Amino acid sequence: MSQMNLLQAINNALDIAMEKDAKVVCFGEDVGHFGGVFRATSHLQEKYGRARCFNTPLVEQGIVGFANGLAAQGHKPVAEVQFSDYIFPAFDQIVNESAKFRYRSGNQFDVGGLTIRAPYGGGIKGGHYHSQSPEAYFAHTPGLKIVVPRNPYQAKGLLLASIRDDNPVIFFEPKRLYRASVGEVPDGDYELPIGSADLVREGSDITLLAWGAQVEIIAAAATLADAVGIDCEIIDLRSILPWDIETVVRSVQKTGRLIVSHEAPLTSGFGAEIVATVQEQAFLSLESPILRVCGMDTPYPLSHETEYVPDATKVFEAIKRCVNY
Repeated sequence: MSQMNLLQAINNALDIAMEKDAKVVCFGEDVGHFGGVFRATSHLQEKYGRARCFNTPLVEQGIVGFANGLAAQGHKPVAEVQFSDYIFPAFDQIVNESAKFRYRSGNQFDVGGLTIRAPYGGGIKGGHYHSQSPEAYFAHTPGLKIVVPRNPYQAKGLLLASIRDDNPVIFFEPKRLYRASVGEVPDGDYELPIGSADLVREGSDITLLAWGAQVEIIAAAATLADAVGIDCEIIDLRSILPWDIETVVRSVQKTGRLIVSHEAPLTSGFGAEIVATVQEQAFLSLESPILRVCGMDTPYPLSHETEYVPDATKVFEAIKRCVNY
């Protein structure tokens, strides 16, 4: 075991994947000698050469289009989009090509070896072009998998699983946690299952659900709730697509209440899909309406970031409304 931050865990996962499989290549803007804007790929070019870790032009559509071509020919490209906000020029390549390759050929060919990494979410005062959470756009697209780790242990295990998955995966990395989240990480090779939620804490009164950096926020809210005698169950979804419906529904059937929290705007955020599914499958267990604590329906602000982002106080207030309904 080693102490790693989230960035180091990602770098370690890439190193292991490239060492064990010569078909794994990583590329993106400044990914080569520079190590990327956050240094997630530091020293990989030195170790594996310019043919397997290299810079691309500043064109996201080209990065993902090139990755599709490599994956279609049997390689396992790990393409970095420098910020998730800049994934939208590649939207057509992802939703019309990556996601549909297998389907349109009747499983004769695919881009299953493709992984797209992107720093994601707010918390660094990056303003509206460096803080967005675009997971809901892609969750609407069959053929993709969407993964969001919350800590270094998850980042390494889920990234290795994503690279080796038989489907294209978008791997969103909470940039606020890159150096803030530190923990014990196994030195060797391991994978965590995609599509399986993590029951972080058991509780009896209410279920709190989040993913990525927001899990830390709902955990802080649960601590506030402890002080007033409310026992919270905490679930980290980990995978947006596919998502672990069974674990979430089972928890709500036990607690009778649910709060979903995410940084993305409220309207049509992925929380809406969770709410719709849970009320359909656990309606008779609900003791109060399901609540969402989310970002606002505005562009992501710079000077008012703290007002925009869901925090522990906002979640705690929602907990009290749920329990006292």
